[in-house]
Amino acid sequence: MKIRIVVLLLCLFGMAAARAEAGFEARLQALQRAWAQANYQTPKEKVDAAFARLDRQARELVQAYPDRAAAKLWEAIVLASRAGKVGGFHALGWVRRARDLLLEAARSKDPGVLGSVYTTLGSLYYKVPRWPLAFGDRDKARAYLEKAVQLAPESIDANYFYADFLASEGQYAEAMRYARKALAAPPRPGRPLADAGRRAEVRHLIDRLQQRLAAARGGTS
Repeated sequence: MKIRIVVLLLCLFGMAAARAEAGFEARLQALQRAWAQANYQTPKEKVDAAFARLDRQARELVQAYPDRAAAKLWEAIVLASRAGKVGGFHALGWVRRARDLLLEAARSKDPGVLGSVYTTLGSLYYKVPRWPLAFGDRDKARAYLEKAVQLAPESIDANYFYADFLASEGQYAEAMRYARKALAAPPRPGRPLADAGRRAEVRHLIDRLQQRLAAARGGTS
């Protein structure tokens, strides 16, 4: 009888855990879809309101699942995107909060998100202003982005942001190599809009790199 009770309790616990995991994944995927919509398809005059809603949605996800690195990663992505799209007085506060969330997520060592965490940290460190305005640091940016492409060599995001960073450093040939890897990255399940938007950014980067490389060849001929 005792064995049956233990087995029943274990089954109930397993079912509850499975439901909790399914609930988290459903909310995370909804946030990812809403981010892609706000980032790539929302008219400029509606972007601020769209990201304000996303910010609340992301914070609620972290509050509901405080131990999940993926929740912290996506709140950070929302905040960083909001700062880039909306700007203004609050932007520095948003990127600082994003950095802190990413550092917390990195400490979890969750292999499922670590590549994305390093990608987002790297992009923050080279896009934000340097001290005393903010925390920009190109050495840290390079280190994080190199870790990202090592951990996720087929990731469209890791390769794109590393290529963009290298381009900003004047390393156009190396940037082109990673940009082409980004363009060849496999599609991400359930994220067609995000993939389409990122591929458009990759193609734009490749066009810029081709112009830079052509100019460099012309200057040395």
